[in-house]
Amino acid sequence: MRVSIFLLISTAINISTPVAAQEVEIRIADSKGDWGAPNPFHHYPRGPGYVRMSWVFDTLIWKDQSGYIPALATKWLYDSERMVFCFHLNPKAKWHDNTPLTAADVVFTLAYFKKHPYHWISTAPIKTAKVLNPYSVEIHLSTPYASFLSDIGGSMPILPRHIWEKVKEPHSFSAPEAFIGSGPYRFVDFNKAQGSYLFKAFADYYQGRPKADRLIYFRSGRPLVSLSTRQADLCSIDADMAQSLKDKGFVVIQNERGVNRKLMINHRKAPFNQKNFRHALALAIDRQEIIAKSQRGFGTPASYGLLSIDHPMYNPDTPVYHFNLSEARRLLETLGYQRGADGFYHREGQPLEVQLLSSGFSATGQGAPDRDAQVIKKQLENLGIRIELVALEQTTADSKIQNWAFDLAVSGHGGLCGDAKILNEMIASSYGAGSVNSARYDENPELNQLLEMQMREMDKNARTKIVYRIQELYAKELPAISLYYPLSLSAYNPHKGIDWFYTKGGIGKGIPIAQNKMSLIRP
Repeated sequence: MRVSIFLLISTAINISTPVAAQEVEIRIADSKGDWGAPNPFHHYPRGPGYVRMSWVFDTLIWKDQSGYIPALATKWLYDSERMVFCFHLNPKAKWHDNTPLTAADVVFTLAYFKKHPYHWISTAPIKTAKVLNPYSVEIHLSTPYASFLSDIGGSMPILPRHIWEKVKEPHSFSAPEAFIGSGPYRFVDFNKAQGSYLFKAFADYYQGRPKADRLIYFRSGRPLVSLSTRQADLCSIDADMAQSLKDKGFVVIQNERGVNRKLMINHRKAPFNQKNFRHALALAIDRQEIIAKSQRGFGTPASYGLLSIDHPMYNPDTPVYHFNLSEARRLLETLGYQRGADGFYHREGQPLEVQLLSSGFSATGQGAPDRDAQVIKKQLENLGIRIELVALEQTTADSKIQNWAFDLAVSGHGGLCGDAKILNEMIASSYGAGSVNSARYDENPELNQLLEMQMREMDKNARTKIVYRIQELYAKELPAISLYYPLSLSAYNPHKGIDWFYTKGGIGKGIPIAQNKMSLIRP
């Protein structure tokens, strides 16, 4: 697949060719490269795909280092009695084809995503939207929606009505007009084979011309080498490289613990549908050993309640499964498994054999050998379970997980410091149906009820109490096992005059990547 809106662009982005002296160019390296074309219906459904799209399509509000800030909307307010959000738009905002952006575009976008769902947001709680005047819009809720600012205000890309109202099949719409947004950069080229992207500054951007004239993403098998040789200006880094990069004059920044590595479990099939079996798995997995061997000690054991320990709603009393091999074996034996002379369990003459899928970890856009799966294989075999380790490319592994064609799978995702709706998306099938990272678990009625309650609770303190209980119940049910938070670091070249940062709570709904577009917009 190759998408371009400039007919004269070359068939490949040459990352070695210098630009004109007066132009500022920023180059970002990652090891995967291809995250889909940057519009809502073509980008790959993980954080790096959304971030690439965010350069092109703006949202009503955004976030910087401290919290929510104006974007297309200069101000907003919520009327709790009427359950209405009102947004006042920036009259300077325009589309990349210089058409003015108005309230009609916002109303159209909501209606379009209701008809053609966008996997990053939910329009279900929205009753209707109304144009008050060309630059003011009311959004009426059918029920209180605690995650509205995160989910709709701060994550929903606004579409140009004059283009998309004619589009009946958005997933097959890849004409140049499909990439006309209102963001700080115009999309120029995406080369799927090379995993490269080219964006150019939108000179008439309503918040001011971006600092860099050109923004390039490129795939590099060795992103750190690209950074060290000044071929790249920014990339995620391994923790043990931080000091050497500092010594070379690079700036190293550290994120909250908003990413987790976790063990996905197919709880819809035996024996994984038994809670005691899942508990036995958790007790047999030594997370500190995984961190030591896979991350060279740079990481923190994750909360079994899923939400990050850095989240303001984290429950410190969430149940914990301390490594205990004898207790794990006892639980298996209560389920009728018997340990043979070879050290492996069987039941009714059938050996206990499990397939474990592995793939590179790319929640932040960087692929890596899956050492986690190798350590877990040995730990579970030490418990007495025969493990077949199957290494797959990430998209193939994701597809198998999505279609329940697996036993166990090592995966990972971010968003754990964003809005607490992440719990719904990573637990319940009604919210996480489109997510490869969701447990899609609905077996506990109280948990199901609390997940719905927290979405309707607009009072922060009351919502926190509900979220505490959700974490407790989730940890007891254990439909997936949170393993650890890797230390998330990025390094950048300060000589370009750009100060990159990690967004508090993550970009949009919680993406833990240091590529916030405000770095290229604000002084």
